[in-house]
Amino acid sequence: MNILVTGCAGFIGFSICKKLLKIKKIKKIFGIDNLNNYYSPKLKLKRTSILLENKKFLFKKIDLIDNYSLNTFFNDYNIDVVINMAAQAGVRYSYENPKSYISSNIKGFQNLLECLEKFKIKKCIFASSSSVFGDSKKYPLKETMNLNPKNIYSLSKQNNEISAKIYSNFIKTQFIGLRFFTIYGEWGRPDMFILKYIMASVKKKNFELYNYGNHYRDFTYINDAVGLVEKILFKKFNKNFLIFNICSSRPIKILKIIKEINKYIFPPKIIMKSLQKADVYKTHGSNKLIISFFKSFKFTSYKIGISKTLNWFFENKKFLHKF
Repeated sequence: MNILVTGCAGFIGFSICKKLLKIKKIKKIFGIDNLNNYYSPKLKLKRTSILLENKKFLFKKIDLIDNYSLNTFFNDYNIDVVINMAAQAGVRYSYENPKSYISSNIKGFQNLLECLEKFKIKKCIFASSSSVFGDSKKYPLKETMNLNPKNIYSLSKQNNEISAKIYSNFIKTQFIGLRFFTIYGEWGRPDMFILKYIMASVKKKNFELYNYGNHYRDFTYINDAVGLVEKILFKKFNKNFLIFNICSSRPIKILKIIKEINKYIFPPKIIMKSLQKADVYKTHGSNKLIISFFKSFKFTSYKIGISKTLNWFFENKKFLHKF
């Protein structure tokens, strides 16, 4: 089996590649990424260099919006499965630069869909987001519930889901969409809450805490998310289109996470802020559907996940301090 992972230099894409490279029946993993500067390209290059230590991995710098390069890549290599993790990330940034989401997440995804059809790809696992639900008064959030995106980022992810479902009706590619809920862990994004808080401590900077910390998030450890992607990759489903929530289904108050992190670090000075317009109050997904397929799967507790994240951080502190 040959697999293409788009967005391979990103947090989740990198973690998936790292896991799948250990599997013997996977012959080759191809990775593409545009290495944009939304957050530190140095971190993305570091992740990529780790993957390139394995001879089974091949990397090309390609943007999904570059249709010619994308088609050339598919034509040059024999690909069986695509795992699409490429996207312009960041909910708050979508208010500052909405056009980048339309370009990367909608037009880029459309280019990929056309390649899936043209080159007869068997399966496509693609990243969606819990943000497609928007604000809700009913929890836990189930895959069948109505969607209410409240920003261009979440709208672009809903668009991906709709486009994939339409394509699943007339091409033979099987589509599996994954709604990720607040993924955290080793090699994570420095613009996300947990690493951002740790970095504020290390650099002795103030940390802005929105809604006075009165948010709840369904924190999901990266190894759990990647473990489920691996299981989905090798699972034979009898439907051509499926959507799964990827979540621990255990929402935790932000202030509780801060208290746990503070056991390991000297707390930064917290500047309390009111609710940010891009943020939802709570995320809490139901994982019953995914668990119905993989009944023995166990999720990592947030205390263990945070401990492992901090151990990794301090092992790589010298490198990470540059960001």
